[in-house]
Amino acid sequence: MLEKTEFDASSALPSSQLPPIPSKRYFTIGEVAELCGVRSHVLRYWEQEFSQLSPQKRRGNRRYYQHHEVVLIRKIRALLYEEGFTISGARNRLDEVRGELRLRDELQAVMQILSK
Repeated sequence: MLEKTEFDASSALPSSQLPPIPSKRYFTIGEVAELCGVRSHVLRYWEQEFSQLSPQKRRGNRRYYQHHEVVLIRKIRALLYEEGFTISGARNRLDEVRGELRLRDELQAVMQILSK
């Protein structure tokens, strides 16, 4: 039996069953927790572990997440809960993806220059 503070990843909703992300500019931590199927304290912990995740803090240190951060949180959640990555492994995977995107952008820029 799980203690109240433990989390059973097998009981988490699959990413495909999460609600759609509304077209808003900012989301509170409670809204993001609901949209991503994780608890607020998990989001605060992930902020410490994933440098890509840095919500804006305003009025009394309230966190406000942007749309791209909600998408990133869903990706982190999928890596950890569905694909079985560790925190370190998920961090490395996100860094790899970021590097691949940078390389793709550079290659597209070179192709544009060469096609002129």
